[in-house]
Amino acid sequence: MIQFLRQFWQNAAAGLVLAVLAGCASVSPEEQARRDRVLRDYEGGLTALRAGDYATARSDLDAALLVLGANTAGDASARESRGYFNSESVKTFRGEPYERVMAWYYRAILYWMDGEPDNARAALRSAAVQDTDPENGKVQCDWVLVDYLDGLATAKLGGDGQDAWRRAETNARLNRPPPYDPRANVLFFLEMGRGPTKYAAGEYGEQLRFHPGSAPDPVAVIRTAGQTVRAGAFDDLTWQATTRGGRVMDHVLQGKAVFKGATDAAGTAAIVAGTAVAIAGNSNASRNAGMGIALAGLLTKVVSAATTPEADTRQWSNLPNLLSFAALTLPPGDYEATVEFQSPSGQTLVTRQAKFQVVAGRDTVLFLSDRNS
Repeated sequence: MIQFLRQFWQNAAAGLVLAVLAGCASVSPEEQARRDRVLRDYEGGLTALRAGDYATARSDLDAALLVLGANTAGDASARESRGYFNSESVKTFRGEPYERVMAWYYRAILYWMDGEPDNARAALRSAAVQDTDPENGKVQCDWVLVDYLDGLATAKLGGDGQDAWRRAETNARLNRPPPYDPRANVLFFLEMGRGPTKYAAGEYGEQLRFHPGSAPDPVAVIRTAGQTVRAGAFDDLTWQATTRGGRVMDHVLQGKAVFKGATDAAGTAAIVAGTAVAIAGNSNASRNAGMGIALAGLLTKVVSAATTPEADTRQWSNLPNLLSFAALTLPPGDYEATVEFQSPSGQTLVTRQAKFQVVAGRDTVLFLSDRNS
């Protein structure tokens, strides 16, 4: 009887493992690279923006946003990732809401640089749409600069941006945004620190959580044309990564995790019970019934082992942690600016310098980061 059971389990296990694994998707390195293309474009676009290579930044971000804007209903990789036997990381990367917001935010800066505040405003509104509560499908945008800059662009285009300004003021947690001055023609877009990082937690790695980013409450001090402006942070990417509409969020692949745990427990119980029935059976019929129960349990265990509820921890790795903004009014001419990124105690951490030209009739846009190459 013992020899029979041993042979039975060997044959059954081998057959069931092959059967279950045959249903799992296999993604080639080339295909996975294609599915990670948006991530590479995000990171490449930001690297180029910081280096002043605006043509490459536009190209990379436009390529990423083209995929981001596509309907996911026909995306085979998204369907695969929803299956119990496929990892979330096999899907085409689009990023978490805060990452998608940042892609549109950077594109808005580039539009404004090109003298297109109308397109910048459209990009900012697209950014706001990305900040959606997954439970009710409602936009819960609480990004201060997304709303504030939407209103500023509206004011510059001759409209009334006060509703957007009030939303920005309501959501301001770090610093209160200043009232609009449509005459301000030199716009400083500033970023500081290193952004949050993702990690998987929970019994099966099904919870997507975040280590907080760096740069607690720094200040950017801008000096140009005899003016000195202190610009504090308005948006915190760690906050945005871990909340939706101000409500703390942890992304849990609950369906897969529950399925994995339940099937594992049920499989163990069936194997124990079936084996006991087979050993205690006093007829071929009872022994066969016991083996049938045990075989079903084994299948359940194999299915549980093949279930992959792990959260997708791919991430836009070169994001900042804090965003700031300042606007000045200067007459046409050539200028130099010095921006000191300072600690709360006033210690200068990084200094950036920029030369720029103010031209009548359009805004001059500067993008400065404490992580510039």
